[in-house]
Amino acid sequence: MKNNAVKYTVNLSFEEIKLPPFEEILVLGKHSPHGKQGISRSFDLLIPNGFEIIDTDHDNVDCVFVNKRILTKMPKEKILKILMSNVFPYVSEKEIIKVDFKVKISYNIVEED
Repeated sequence: MKNNAVKYTVNLSFEEIKLPPFEEILVLGKHSPHGKQGISRSFDLLIPNGFEIIDTDHDNVDCVFVNKRILTKMPKEKILKILMSNVFPYVSEKEIIKVDFKVKISYNIVEED
């Protein structure tokens, strides 16, 4: 007679998370289940005064939460223009999209006599 013992196989992995679970930009769809006010209050508890809310007039996007560190490097109008052309077309009205937005600043200085 064969023994029908139960055998388990478990694949396990884990990693550290940071709160909030994004660092740079969050794009909020117009009909996201989490509204602008709710997310804003959550951020105020986690990282007080860490993000600026930028409202949009896009069909599917209500607003964008931008880390204030980025705003010290680049004007919000330029950030919004980049997002409008490269991210907003792919956002549905019920989504919340995390955007990794790394800014690198470089200068090319040519000196003349």
